[in-house]
Amino acid sequence: MALALIVGTAGCADEPEQDAPAPPAPVKPQEPQEEPEQVVTPQPGLGPACPTDHCVSIAFAGDFLFHPGLWRPFAIPTTEEGHNFDFLPLLDGAKQYLDASDLAIYQQETPLAAPGGPYAGFPLFSTPPEVAVAAKAIGFDVATTASNHSVDMGTEGLVRTLDTLEAAGLEHTGTYREEGERDVPLIVEANGVRIAVITSTYGLNGNFSEFDWQVDFSGTDFDLDIERSIAKAKTARELGADIVIGVQHNGAEYWSQPTTEQTADAHALMDSGEFDFMYSNHTHSIQPFEMHNGKWIHYGTGNFVSESAPPANRVNNEFLLSRVQFAQHPDGSWEAVDLAWAAATNLQNQGYRWCSVASDAPQGVCQWPEFDADVRERTRATVESLGAAEHGLHEWLITEE
Repeated sequence: MALALIVGTAGCADEPEQDAPAPPAPVKPQEPQEEPEQVVTPQPGLGPACPTDHCVSIAFAGDFLFHPGLWRPFAIPTTEEGHNFDFLPLLDGAKQYLDASDLAIYQQETPLAAPGGPYAGFPLFSTPPEVAVAAKAIGFDVATTASNHSVDMGTEGLVRTLDTLEAAGLEHTGTYREEGERDVPLIVEANGVRIAVITSTYGLNGNFSEFDWQVDFSGTDFDLDIERSIAKAKTARELGADIVIGVQHNGAEYWSQPTTEQTADAHALMDSGEFDFMYSNHTHSIQPFEMHNGKWIHYGTGNFVSESAPPANRVNNEFLLSRVQFAQHPDGSWEAVDLAWAAATNLQNQGYRWCSVASDAPQGVCQWPEFDADVRERTRATVESLGAAEHGLHEWLITEE
C-alpha cells in the first residue's frame, strides 16, 4: 500500500522539489591512436635482385633421357643402400644453378626400373632408379612425369617410378596411383609462395594405360585436353596457389620451332588467365621463348641430359636450363620479372658430363672453345627467335650472381 501510494502521489504539488541533476563533466576528446606500423620482412628469395619485398625463382629443365650408353659409364659396385650407379659426376655441373633457385623442376621422361634392373632404352624405356637420387642431390625438387613414355613399363613401372621419386624426396605430378588423384593439383611451397604445377602429354606412343586416370592424357593422341588443365588450374587457385605453372609434353621431335598446334595450345592455356607461366618439353630440341599478352611461354626445353646422337641430330646433344623469377606487387599479384637461360653440352674431357657453355664458362671448357661457343650462339639464336630478348630474356651468368 505505501509503495502504491508513493507511486500514486509522485509529482503532487505539495511534494518538495528535487534538485536538478548536475550536468555531466565534459569529456576530454581522446587523441586519435596511430595504427602500429606494420613491419614487412623482405623475402627476396634466391636468384637476381628482387625488385619488390617478395620474390621467388623457379628453375626448369627438360627431359632426363637415358639410353644404355649414358648410364653404363656410371656403374659402381653395389653400395650399402643398394645403389648400382652414381650419376652425380654426370649431373653435378648444374648444381650451382639449382642452388641459385628457390624451386627446381625437371621432366622424368621415362619410367624408373627396380634396383638392379632390368634396364632398357628405346623404344620401351626402363631407367636406373639412381637417376632420382642424383636429381635430388643436385637440387631438383619436383619431377613432372606425364610423357609419351609414361606407361612403357605398364602400371607396375608407373607406380614404381612414383615410389622411387618419393623415396628420393622429390615431389611429382603427371602420373597417378589412384583414381581421383589426377584432379588434385600439385602445390608446393618455396620461399613462402605456393606454386602449382599442372601437366599434360599429347599421347602415349600408341600404348594404353590400364586406367584412364593414370596419366595426364586426354585419351586421344595429339589432344592435350586444354580444358582439363584450365579446370585443374582453377582448382589450384581455389586451394590457395599464388602462382600456377603449366607444363606441356608436346611438339615435333628435333624441330627448333613450335608447330602450329603447339602455339595454339600454349596460347589457349595462357589466354585462360589461370596460368602465370608455361613451358613445354618432349622435342629433344631447344625451342624459343615468347612473350604472349604480357606473359611468358617457352616452347621447348630440350633435353636436360642425353647420350650423344649423330651429328644430324645435334640438337639432341644441346641442353638448356632456365630460371624465371616472380615478384609480388603491393596488390598481391605476381609477375615474371626476370627470365634467364644457360646452354649446356653433354661432354667434358671426352666423358659424359652436363657442362655449361654459358659465356662466363663456370665449368671451364666443355668440349673445345669453338664448339662451346657454337652451341651457345645456336641456342641464343633459337631462344630469341620470337623476339624474347626485346622483352628482357637474357643469358644466365651464374658467376656474376
